[in-house]
Amino acid sequence: MYRHQRHIYDASRKFYLLGRDALIADLALPAGGSVLEIGCGTGRNLVRIAKTYPEAACYGLDVSAAMLETAAASVTRASLCDRIRLAQADATGFDAETLFGRAAFDRIVISYALSMIPPWQAVLREAAEHLAPGGALHVLDFGDQAGLPAPFRAVLNRWLAAFSVMPRPALPAVMGEIAASLRFHTQARQRFAGYAIHGVIERVA
Repeated sequence: MYRHQRHIYDASRKFYLLGRDALIADLALPAGGSVLEIGCGTGRNLVRIAKTYPEAACYGLDVSAAMLETAAASVTRASLCDRIRLAQADATGFDAETLFGRAAFDRIVISYALSMIPPWQAVLREAAEHLAPGGALHVLDFGDQAGLPAPFRAVLNRWLAAFSVMPRPALPAVMGEIAASLRFHTQARQRFAGYAIHGVIERVA
């Protein structure tokens, strides 16, 4: 799907992938901390994270070789090759130690990726299990749109379906179940009248 779209992805998606920069600002990454983005796509978020947190070690994982090619070019253009490492893997099960030389991360980000992954619950659990003590998993994706006008919801969902994107209104509940099973904490809030959900799973230090 992204073999050709990747070339216009960032320019076209900036109009409806809302809240990504706010999520990055909310990471509150500790000095010298590590952050992994699952479904890093073009590398847009990773480059911004690396610039926002200059001491952070940044990592990106994606299943698409085409997207990773674009991400690598973005990282090179930003002169961040020494700060950002990329790897190809299935987010439902990956060996972070083999891919990146570390098993856990202070922050993990999944931004508008779960809505494109059918086994999205498995991705959430896998991500949560890679949190370092005191770490936090931040997830941003399309929500239930409950506060939006019905005509807008209809147009939005037709548009999303054309790109095989399915909103995940059950995201807060699933995050709660995963957090409870791991004895972690979780919270979630609706953004933009339900257009998006920003959920966080925190591992107790």
